[in-house]
Amino acid sequence: MASDSDSGLSRTLVLEVTRVTEAAAIAAARLRGRGAEKAADKAAVDAMRRELANLAIRGTVVIGEGEMDEAPMLYIGEKVGSGEGPEVDIAVDPLEGTTICAKAMPNALAVLAMSERGGLLHAPDMYMNKIAIGPGYAPDLVDLDAAPGDNIIALAKAKGVPVSEITACILDRPRHAELIAAVRAVGAGVQLIPDGDIAGVIWTTDPEETGVDIYLGSGGAPEGVLAAAALRCIGGQIQGRLMPANEEERARAATMGIADINRKFRLEDMASGDVIFSAAGVTDGSLLDGVRFRGDFAEVDSVVMRSKTGTVRRIQTKCRIGE
Repeated sequence: MASDSDSGLSRTLVLEVTRVTEAAAIAAARLRGRGAEKAADKAAVDAMRRELANLAIRGTVVIGEGEMDEAPMLYIGEKVGSGEGPEVDIAVDPLEGTTICAKAMPNALAVLAMSERGGLLHAPDMYMNKIAIGPGYAPDLVDLDAAPGDNIIALAKAKGVPVSEITACILDRPRHAELIAAVRAVGAGVQLIPDGDIAGVIWTTDPEETGVDIYLGSGGAPEGVLAAAALRCIGGQIQGRLMPANEEERARAATMGIADINRKFRLEDMASGDVIFSAAGVTDGSLLDGVRFRGDFAEVDSVVMRSKTGTVRRIQTKCRIGE
């Protein structure tokens, strides 16, 4: 009889994955507010890679720091883990929000998703247009191809509230000027964020706590898959469509198995099967608290989820740290 670890993702992996994101968060947090984006990102990548090597998995990075010639570690296609245990796909963002970490602003995270082999979309590093809402709504209540105002009105009707009580989370970018205007034109509010759209999507799952009902706009495609992995575990809806900027990006998508560049990806297209999602706070935010350094210890606030069981664990860890 096959053991749990041989047949798929094991229960023990849930907590072990948390250690991976904790290590990345601690490494990045040492450089908070230093204005050193690349150094903070490298520190998080190095720490995450070291911890992944200790996991009893045969892992393949499907979303990472870039192509092999661009990233020395955690590159797309890299094999990670001990070489024993289940075959898994891994998506990582060792430091989601490099700029906000460098400026010690809210909502920087260390993020990792793991699935059974073939469970995560191999998304190229380009923009993706996205729309997301939390759980508890009829399928396709909102649609990527509908007008922003129509989606806001549909969501308000489903919630049984006036449009004025709906808030959309949108990345603060010049390209979103028309989108922001369209949301405000129907009477809804907008919460602009400087970076960190994985957290922005997750916020939609608990609007009473976060004040965010819907996520709209374009951001990174890899971040879209990581956000979908979280929604796979806790519920919600997300749709996304790639936005290639040139023929090179179109070709890259094709090499990664995406034949139809105009395809509208839904949640199950981006994350399927048994999925584990883990995030650790680097800086304080609406989702998690940032790392606290206290003498020889670091206190880390994490959330880890698993789709198979529907469990969501908030974990606060006190770790001894070296010099």
